[in-house]
Amino acid sequence: MNDSEFRPVYHPAGHDHGLRIAIEDLRTGRWMSMRELLAQTVDPGLWTQRTQVLATAAAGTNVVAAWRAEEPESVAVLVMHARVTVERAVRARREGHRRTRELWQEAWEACQVAAHNAPDDPVPWVCLLALAQLDGRQRLPEHRLAPPEAMLFPGPWGLLREAHRRDPFNREAYHRMLQFVYARRTGGPLAEAVNFGQWVTSCAPPGSALHALPLYVHVERYREEHRPRRALDLHWTTDEAVRDARLALRNWFDAADPASRSLLDLSHLAHALWGALRFADAARVFAALGPYYTPPPWNCRATGRDHPDGAEEVFLRARARAFAASPEADSGPRG
Repeated sequence: MNDSEFRPVYHPAGHDHGLRIAIEDLRTGRWMSMRELLAQTVDPGLWTQRTQVLATAAAGTNVVAAWRAEEPESVAVLVMHARVTVERAVRARREGHRRTRELWQEAWEACQVAAHNAPDDPVPWVCLLALAQLDGRQRLPEHRLAPPEAMLFPGPWGLLREAHRRDPFNREAYHRMLQFVYARRTGGPLAEAVNFGQWVTSCAPPGSALHALPLYVHVERYREEHRPRRALDLHWTTDEAVRDARLALRNWFDAADPASRSLLDLSHLAHALWGALRFADAARVFAALGPYYTPPPWNCRATGRDHPDGAEEVFLRARARAFAASPEADSGPRG
């Protein structure tokens, strides 16, 4: 395919073929492929990722409820029920739905059942962390525990500790904690998020996807700045932004199993390296994305935020610039 004709594909499963099949079946009301996929998933990180993606696809359907009616004792379906109820509660809060509190309570109870029946599974605790962002004022005691270090904030550290104990440095658990930081803010700078990102990367082992977490904080900071566009673009060439992009490349991208790298993390790294003018490095990450892309973080750069193709246009422009600077990189799509 001529590179000028290339159009990226957005699919939540990305390179995960088994997950793709399960999602397609789920969208037609079938749950058997989902059950079979989860039965084959042993790695806790992959289990966390697959249950999250499946729940996002299932939240607007009754597919998990149908599975639960057929196999009410299945541990996997109890975990998926918790996932789906949490996703619905989070969506309800985001949309200002009047049933948010009711859905929140239902989700909390589902998480307790899942945690009891799957004591070694990090996902119920990840789900409780996701619900913590609904308590932005930290009314619940479990959401305002003292932090492990002075530079950090009071928060749901006990929940994070439980998830970490079951799957050390679980990617989603720490990203949920970052979302909690955003939810508890009452305005002002993102210092707590920056400090959290620095703390996480100082602890995470080589190859951990958490080395890319500071890149998400940079995107949030970029969104919140209200300066002329040219000044905004300078954000990505600051010493801090360049350093975080370089460290994510070295400590995550170059050290991780390629099969474990998520599309969203790859997109954030490609975006950060392109913004830092490290085009040859960015080309390597674009090559790893293959035919896929995710709208975030590219949508933060789109001139027309409401234009559906804006993120794709920015992605294509960045990709072309990176490959032009690194002709040896493979710019052809791969499946």
